[in-house]
Amino acid sequence: MTSKLISTQPNWRNVIAACAAVTVFGFPLGLTYPLLSLILEDRGVSSELIGLNGAMMPLGILLFSMVIPFVTKRFGERNVAIAAILFTAITILAYKQFDTLSAWFLIRLFQGMSISVLFVLSEAWIVGFSGDQHRGKVVAIYGTVLSASFGLGPFIISIIGIQGWLPFIIGTIVVVLGVIPLFFIQLDNRPESEQVQKSSIFSFAFKAPMLLACVFTFSLFDAAILSLFSVYGIKVGLSLSDSANLLTVLILANVFFQLPIGWLADHYSHQRMLFLCAIMAAIALFVLPTLIGSLLMWPTLVIVGAAGLGLYTVALISLGDRFTGTELIDGMSAFSVIWGIGALFGSVMGGWAMVEFGPHGLPVSLAIVFALLSLGLIWRQLTRR
Repeated sequence: MTSKLISTQPNWRNVIAACAAVTVFGFPLGLTYPLLSLILEDRGVSSELIGLNGAMMPLGILLFSMVIPFVTKRFGERNVAIAAILFTAITILAYKQFDTLSAWFLIRLFQGMSISVLFVLSEAWIVGFSGDQHRGKVVAIYGTVLSASFGLGPFIISIIGIQGWLPFIIGTIVVVLGVIPLFFIQLDNRPESEQVQKSSIFSFAFKAPMLLACVFTFSLFDAAILSLFSVYGIKVGLSLSDSANLLTVLILANVFFQLPIGWLADHYSHQRMLFLCAIMAAIALFVLPTLIGSLLMWPTLVIVGAAGLGLYTVALISLGDRFTGTELIDGMSAFSVIWGIGALFGSVMGGWAMVEFGPHGLPVSLAIVFALLSLGLIWRQLTRR
Protein backbone atom coordinates (compact mmCIF):
# COMPACT_ATOMS: atom_id res chain seq x y z
CA MET A 1 0.00 0.00 0.00
CA THR A 2 2.80 2.38 0.87
CA SER A 3 4.61 1.78 -2.38
CA LYS A 4 1.46 2.37 -4.35
CA LEU A 5 0.78 5.62 -2.53
CA ILE A 6 4.28 6.88 -3.14
CA SER A 7 4.16 6.00 -6.82
CA THR A 8 0.82 7.73 -7.46
CA GLN A 9 1.17 10.87 -5.31
CA PRO A 10 4.00 13.39 -5.64
CA ASN A 11 6.76 13.48 -3.04
CA TRP A 12 6.62 17.25 -2.72
CA ARG A 13 9.71 17.57 -0.55
CA ASN A 14 11.85 15.88 -3.19
CA VAL A 15 10.10 17.67 -6.05
CA ILE A 16 10.66 21.11 -4.53
CA ALA A 17 14.29 20.34 -3.68
CA ALA A 18 14.97 18.97 -7.16
CA CYS A 19 13.32 22.01 -8.78
CA ALA A 20 15.55 24.27 -6.72
CA ALA A 21 18.63 22.27 -7.64
CA VAL A 22 17.82 22.26 -11.35
CA THR A 23 18.68 25.94 -11.59
CA VAL A 24 22.28 24.71 -11.49
CA PHE A 25 21.68 23.02 -14.83
CA GLY A 26 19.65 25.76 -16.47
CA PHE A 27 21.36 28.93 -15.29
CA PRO A 28 24.95 28.23 -16.41
CA LEU A 29 23.68 27.18 -19.84
CA GLY A 30 21.42 30.22 -20.13
CA LEU A 31 24.26 32.51 -19.02
CA THR A 32 27.38 31.10 -20.67
CA TYR A 33 25.92 30.33 -24.09
CA PRO A 34 24.91 33.92 -25.02
CA LEU A 35 27.66 35.50 -22.87
CA LEU A 36 30.51 33.67 -24.59
CA SER A 37 28.88 33.98 -28.02
CA LEU A 38 28.46 37.75 -27.68
CA ILE A 39 32.04 38.13 -26.44
CA LEU A 40 33.32 36.17 -29.43
CA GLU A 41 31.09 38.14 -31.81
CA ASP A 42 32.47 41.37 -30.32
CA ARG A 43 35.98 40.09 -31.05
CA GLY A 44 35.12 39.46 -34.70
CA VAL A 45 34.97 35.65 -34.55
CA SER A 46 32.86 34.12 -37.35
CA SER A 47 29.40 32.65 -36.67
CA GLU A 48 30.63 29.26 -37.88
CA LEU A 49 33.48 29.21 -35.35
CA ILE A 50 31.18 30.47 -32.59
CA GLY A 51 28.86 27.57 -33.37
CA LEU A 52 31.74 25.09 -33.23
CA ASN A 53 32.85 26.48 -29.87
CA GLY A 54 29.29 26.22 -28.56
CA ALA A 55 29.16 22.60 -29.69
CA MET A 56 31.84 21.60 -27.17
CA MET A 57 29.39 21.77 -24.26
CA PRO A 58 26.89 19.29 -25.76
CA LEU A 59 29.84 17.14 -26.80
CA GLY A 60 30.83 16.95 -23.13
CA ILE A 61 27.24 16.10 -22.21
CA LEU A 62 27.21 13.37 -24.86
CA LEU A 63 30.51 11.83 -23.77
CA PHE A 64 29.76 11.71 -20.05
CA SER A 65 26.04 10.86 -20.13
CA MET A 66 26.74 7.26 -21.08
CA VAL A 67 28.67 6.62 -17.85
CA ILE A 68 26.36 8.45 -15.44
CA PRO A 69 24.36 5.32 -14.47
CA PHE A 70 27.59 3.55 -13.49
CA VAL A 71 29.08 6.54 -11.65
CA THR A 72 25.92 7.18 -9.60
CA LYS A 73 25.64 3.52 -8.62
CA ARG A 74 29.28 3.54 -7.48
CA PHE A 75 29.39 6.83 -5.54
CA GLY A 76 25.73 7.70 -4.89
CA GLU A 77 23.47 10.15 -6.71
CA ARG A 78 23.75 12.98 -4.16
CA ASN A 79 27.55 12.82 -3.93
CA VAL A 80 27.95 12.81 -7.70
CA ALA A 81 25.52 15.74 -8.06
CA ILE A 82 27.38 17.84 -5.45
CA ALA A 83 30.72 17.16 -7.13
CA ALA A 84 29.22 18.14 -10.49
CA ILE A 85 27.88 21.43 -9.08
CA LEU A 86 31.24 22.42 -7.63
CA PHE A 87 33.05 21.51 -10.84
CA THR A 88 30.54 23.55 -12.87
CA ALA A 89 31.26 26.57 -10.66
CA ILE A 90 34.99 26.19 -11.29
CA THR A 91 34.51 26.06 -15.06
CA ILE A 92 32.54 29.33 -15.08
CA LEU A 93 35.40 31.16 -13.36
CA ALA A 94 37.88 29.43 -15.65
CA TYR A 95 36.37 31.14 -18.71
CA LYS A 96 37.54 34.53 -17.47
CA GLN A 97 40.80 33.30 -16.01
CA PHE A 98 41.81 31.56 -19.25
CA ASP A 99 40.34 34.09 -21.67
CA THR A 100 41.29 32.61 -25.05
CA LEU A 101 39.22 30.90 -27.71
CA SER A 102 41.37 27.76 -27.69
CA ALA A 103 41.02 27.42 -23.91
CA TRP A 104 37.25 27.89 -24.13
CA PHE A 105 36.98 24.83 -26.36
CA LEU A 106 38.38 22.66 -23.56
CA ILE A 107 36.56 24.42 -20.71
CA ARG A 108 33.22 24.10 -22.49
CA LEU A 109 33.85 20.38 -22.94
CA PHE A 110 34.47 19.97 -19.20
CA GLN A 111 31.44 22.08 -18.31
CA GLY A 112 29.28 19.90 -20.53
CA MET A 113 30.50 16.80 -18.71
CA SER A 114 29.61 18.23 -15.30
CA ILE A 115 26.26 19.62 -16.45
CA SER A 116 25.28 16.23 -17.91
CA VAL A 117 25.18 14.81 -14.37
CA LEU A 118 22.80 17.54 -13.21
CA PHE A 119 20.70 17.14 -16.35
CA VAL A 120 20.17 13.39 -15.88
CA LEU A 121 19.76 13.26 -12.10
CA SER A 122 17.51 16.29 -11.63
CA GLU A 123 15.09 15.15 -14.31
CA ALA A 124 15.11 11.55 -13.08
CA TRP A 125 14.25 12.81 -9.59
CA ILE A 126 11.47 15.04 -10.89
CA VAL A 127 9.87 12.35 -13.04
CA GLY A 128 10.40 9.57 -10.50
CA PHE A 129 8.96 11.47 -7.54
CA SER A 130 6.13 13.25 -9.38
CA GLY A 131 3.59 10.44 -9.03
CA ASP A 132 1.36 9.00 -11.72
CA GLN A 133 -1.73 11.12 -11.17
CA HIS A 134 -0.11 14.56 -11.36
CA ARG A 135 2.98 13.93 -13.49
CA GLY A 136 2.02 16.47 -16.15
CA LYS A 137 1.51 19.19 -13.55
CA VAL A 138 4.72 18.43 -11.65
CA VAL A 139 6.87 18.15 -14.78
CA ALA A 140 5.35 21.44 -15.97
CA ILE A 141 6.38 23.09 -12.69
CA TYR A 142 9.86 21.70 -13.20
CA GLY A 143 9.91 22.99 -16.78
CA THR A 144 8.82 26.42 -15.54
CA VAL A 145 11.68 26.58 -13.05
CA LEU A 146 14.16 25.29 -15.63
CA SER A 147 13.02 27.81 -18.25
CA ALA A 148 13.15 30.64 -15.72
CA SER A 149 16.73 29.70 -14.84
CA PHE A 150 17.58 29.62 -18.56
CA GLY A 151 15.96 33.02 -19.12
CA LEU A 152 17.71 34.57 -16.15
CA GLY A 153 21.09 34.27 -17.89
CA PRO A 154 20.44 36.42 -20.98
CA PHE A 155 18.33 38.79 -18.87
CA ILE A 156 21.33 39.45 -16.60
CA ILE A 157 23.51 40.00 -19.66
CA SER A 158 21.05 42.57 -21.04
CA ILE A 159 21.46 44.54 -17.78
CA ILE A 160 25.14 44.24 -16.85
CA GLY A 161 26.64 43.63 -20.30
CA ILE A 162 29.44 41.26 -21.22
CA GLN A 163 32.53 43.07 -19.95
CA GLY A 164 34.64 42.20 -16.91
CA TRP A 165 34.38 39.56 -14.20
CA LEU A 166 30.87 40.40 -12.94
CA PRO A 167 28.76 38.04 -15.12
CA PHE A 168 31.14 35.15 -14.37
CA ILE A 169 31.08 35.83 -10.60
CA ILE A 170 27.28 36.04 -10.54
CA GLY A 171 27.05 32.75 -12.43
CA THR A 172 29.43 31.04 -10.01
CA ILE A 173 27.52 32.22 -6.91
CA VAL A 174 24.16 30.98 -8.26
CA VAL A 175 25.64 27.59 -9.14
CA VAL A 176 27.24 27.09 -5.70
CA LEU A 177 23.92 27.90 -4.00
CA GLY A 178 22.45 24.94 -5.88
CA VAL A 179 24.25 22.57 -3.49
CA ILE A 180 21.90 23.49 -0.61
CA PRO A 181 18.67 21.90 -1.95
CA LEU A 182 20.43 18.58 -2.54
CA PHE A 183 20.61 17.93 1.20
CA PHE A 184 16.80 17.98 1.40
CA ILE A 185 16.23 15.25 -1.21
CA GLN A 186 15.37 11.86 0.31
CA LEU A 187 16.87 9.12 -1.80
CA ASP A 188 16.69 6.23 0.66
CA ASN A 189 12.94 5.55 0.59
CA ARG A 190 12.16 4.77 -3.03
CA PRO A 191 9.08 2.68 -3.68
CA GLU A 192 9.40 -1.02 -4.30
CA SER A 193 7.61 -0.55 -7.61
CA GLU A 194 10.75 1.14 -8.92
CA GLN A 195 12.76 -2.06 -8.64
CA VAL A 196 12.85 -3.38 -12.23
CA GLN A 197 15.03 -5.53 -14.42
CA LYS A 198 18.38 -4.21 -15.52
CA SER A 199 18.28 -2.25 -18.77
CA SER A 200 20.68 -0.06 -20.74
CA ILE A 201 20.78 3.18 -22.66
CA PHE A 202 21.17 1.41 -25.98
CA SER A 203 18.31 -1.03 -25.50
CA PHE A 204 16.11 1.88 -24.45
CA ALA A 205 16.47 3.44 -27.90
CA PHE A 206 14.28 0.67 -29.35
CA LYS A 207 11.59 1.18 -26.73
CA ALA A 208 10.81 4.85 -27.43
CA PRO A 209 12.30 5.95 -30.79
CA MET A 210 9.90 8.86 -31.38
CA LEU A 211 10.47 10.24 -27.88
CA LEU A 212 14.18 10.28 -28.65
CA ALA A 213 13.46 11.93 -32.01
CA CYS A 214 11.57 14.68 -30.18
CA VAL A 215 14.45 15.14 -27.75
CA PHE A 216 16.91 15.30 -30.66
CA THR A 217 14.84 18.02 -32.36
CA PHE A 218 14.44 19.98 -29.14
CA SER A 219 18.14 19.81 -28.32
CA LEU A 220 19.16 20.86 -31.81
CA PHE A 221 16.82 23.83 -31.50
CA ASP A 222 17.87 24.53 -27.91
CA ALA A 223 21.60 24.63 -28.60
CA ALA A 224 21.23 26.66 -31.78
CA ILE A 225 19.18 29.41 -30.13
CA LEU A 226 21.26 29.48 -26.95
CA SER A 227 24.57 29.79 -28.77
CA LEU A 228 23.52 31.88 -31.78
CA PHE A 229 20.18 33.63 -31.28
CA SER A 230 21.72 36.69 -29.65
CA VAL A 231 24.30 36.81 -32.44
CA TYR A 232 21.43 36.52 -34.93
CA GLY A 233 19.85 39.63 -33.39
CA ILE A 234 23.08 41.60 -33.78
CA LYS A 235 23.49 40.54 -37.41
CA VAL A 236 19.93 41.60 -38.36
CA GLY A 237 20.51 45.06 -36.87
CA LEU A 238 19.11 44.85 -33.35
CA SER A 239 20.85 46.43 -30.34
CA LEU A 240 22.83 44.37 -27.83
CA SER A 241 20.00 44.66 -25.28
CA ASP A 242 17.29 43.64 -27.77
CA SER A 243 19.46 40.81 -29.08
CA ALA A 244 19.83 39.39 -25.57
CA ASN A 245 16.11 39.89 -24.96
CA LEU A 246 15.25 37.81 -28.05
CA LEU A 247 16.45 34.82 -26.11
CA THR A 248 14.91 36.02 -22.85
CA VAL A 249 11.44 36.42 -24.36
CA LEU A 250 11.66 33.06 -26.12
CA ILE A 251 12.60 31.27 -22.91
CA LEU A 252 10.20 33.15 -20.63
CA ALA A 253 7.36 32.22 -22.99
CA ASN A 254 8.03 28.67 -21.98
CA VAL A 255 7.85 29.68 -18.32
CA PHE A 256 4.29 30.94 -18.65
CA PHE A 257 3.06 28.14 -20.93
CA GLN A 258 4.54 25.16 -19.07
CA LEU A 259 1.56 24.67 -16.76
CA PRO A 260 -1.04 24.81 -19.57
CA ILE A 261 1.08 22.36 -21.59
CA GLY A 262 1.40 20.06 -18.57
CA TRP A 263 -2.36 20.19 -17.94
CA LEU A 264 -3.08 19.34 -21.58
CA ALA A 265 -0.60 16.46 -21.44
CA ASP A 266 -2.49 15.05 -18.43
CA HIS A 267 -5.78 15.11 -20.34
CA TYR A 268 -4.96 14.53 -24.02
CA SER A 269 -2.88 12.22 -26.18
CA HIS A 270 0.85 12.79 -25.85
CA GLN A 271 1.31 12.03 -29.55
CA ARG A 272 -1.10 14.80 -30.52
CA MET A 273 0.54 17.23 -28.13
CA LEU A 274 3.98 16.46 -29.57
CA PHE A 275 2.71 17.01 -33.11
CA LEU A 276 1.00 20.28 -32.14
CA CYS A 277 4.19 21.63 -30.57
CA ALA A 278 6.31 20.60 -33.56
CA ILE A 279 4.06 22.08 -36.25
CA MET A 280 3.48 25.35 -34.38
CA ALA A 281 7.23 25.82 -33.88
CA ALA A 282 7.87 25.12 -37.58
CA ILE A 283 5.30 27.68 -38.76
CA ALA A 284 6.43 30.39 -36.32
CA LEU A 285 10.11 29.95 -37.23
CA PHE A 286 9.32 30.12 -40.96
CA VAL A 287 7.59 33.51 -40.61
CA LEU A 288 9.98 34.98 -38.02
CA PRO A 289 12.46 36.49 -40.56
CA THR A 290 9.68 38.59 -42.11
CA LEU A 291 8.80 40.08 -38.71
CA ILE A 292 12.24 40.96 -37.32
CA GLY A 293 12.28 44.54 -36.00
CA SER A 294 8.48 44.85 -35.83
CA LEU A 295 6.18 44.51 -32.82
CA LEU A 296 4.88 41.20 -34.22
CA MET A 297 8.35 39.75 -33.66
CA TRP A 298 7.71 39.42 -29.93
CA PRO A 299 4.44 37.37 -29.99
CA THR A 300 6.00 35.17 -32.68
CA LEU A 301 8.90 34.49 -30.34
CA VAL A 302 6.39 33.57 -27.63
CA ILE A 303 4.93 30.91 -29.94
CA VAL A 304 8.40 29.63 -30.84
CA GLY A 305 9.37 29.39 -27.17
CA ALA A 306 6.17 27.78 -25.93
CA ALA A 307 5.98 25.24 -28.75
CA GLY A 308 9.67 24.51 -29.26
CA LEU A 309 10.58 24.10 -25.61
CA GLY A 310 7.18 22.58 -24.78
CA LEU A 311 8.08 19.66 -27.03
CA TYR A 312 10.61 18.47 -24.46
CA THR A 313 8.16 18.87 -21.59
CA VAL A 314 5.63 16.55 -23.23
CA ALA A 315 8.37 14.03 -24.09
CA LEU A 316 9.50 14.03 -20.47
CA ILE A 317 5.93 13.50 -19.21
CA SER A 318 5.48 10.63 -21.64
CA LEU A 319 8.74 9.06 -20.46
CA GLY A 320 7.57 9.16 -16.83
CA ASP A 321 4.24 7.60 -17.72
CA ARG A 322 5.86 4.66 -19.51
CA PHE A 323 8.94 3.84 -17.43
CA THR A 324 10.01 3.59 -13.78
CA GLY A 325 13.05 2.73 -11.67
CA THR A 326 16.20 1.63 -13.49
CA GLU A 327 14.48 1.97 -16.85
CA LEU A 328 13.68 5.58 -15.96
CA ILE A 329 17.33 6.34 -15.18
CA ASP A 330 18.32 4.62 -18.42
CA GLY A 331 15.68 6.66 -20.24
CA MET A 332 16.97 9.90 -18.76
CA SER A 333 20.52 8.93 -19.68
CA ALA A 334 19.33 8.17 -23.22
CA PHE A 335 17.60 11.55 -23.28
CA SER A 336 20.87 13.15 -22.20
CA VAL A 337 22.90 11.30 -24.85
CA ILE A 338 20.44 12.27 -27.58
CA TRP A 339 20.36 15.83 -26.22
CA GLY A 340 24.14 15.93 -26.54
CA ILE A 341 24.05 14.65 -30.12
CA GLY A 342 21.29 17.06 -31.14
CA ALA A 343 22.91 20.02 -29.40
CA LEU A 344 26.23 19.20 -31.04
CA PHE A 345 24.60 19.29 -34.47
CA GLY A 346 22.48 22.31 -33.52
CA SER A 347 25.37 24.62 -32.74
CA VAL A 348 27.30 23.54 -35.83
CA MET A 349 24.26 23.57 -38.15
CA GLY A 350 23.12 26.98 -36.93
CA GLY A 351 26.53 28.56 -37.48
CA TRP A 352 26.85 26.95 -40.92
CA ALA A 353 23.34 28.07 -41.97
CA MET A 354 24.08 31.67 -40.99
CA VAL A 355 27.34 31.67 -42.95
CA GLU A 356 25.92 30.00 -46.07
CA PHE A 357 22.45 31.59 -46.24
CA GLY A 358 22.77 34.75 -44.17
CA PRO A 359 21.44 35.42 -40.65
CA HIS A 360 17.90 34.19 -41.46
CA GLY A 361 19.34 30.79 -42.30
CA LEU A 362 19.22 30.08 -38.55
CA PRO A 363 15.42 30.22 -37.97
CA VAL A 364 14.60 28.75 -41.41
CA SER A 365 16.87 25.71 -40.90
CA LEU A 366 15.31 25.09 -37.50
CA ALA A 367 11.84 25.39 -39.02
CA ILE A 368 12.72 22.66 -41.52
CA VAL A 369 13.83 20.35 -38.69
CA PHE A 370 10.54 20.85 -36.81
CA ALA A 371 8.59 20.26 -40.02
CA LEU A 372 10.41 16.97 -40.58
CA LEU A 373 9.62 15.89 -37.01
CA SER A 374 5.94 16.69 -37.63
CA LEU A 375 5.96 14.38 -40.66
CA GLY A 376 7.69 11.68 -38.61
CA LEU A 377 5.07 11.86 -35.88
CA ILE A 378 2.29 11.55 -38.46
CA TRP A 379 4.01 8.57 -40.04
CA ARG A 380 4.45 6.89 -36.65
CA GLN A 381 0.79 7.34 -35.81
CA LEU A 382 -0.34 5.95 -39.19
CA THR A 383 1.92 2.89 -38.96
CA ARG A 384 0.67 2.12 -35.45
CA ARG A 385 -2.91 2.12 -36.69
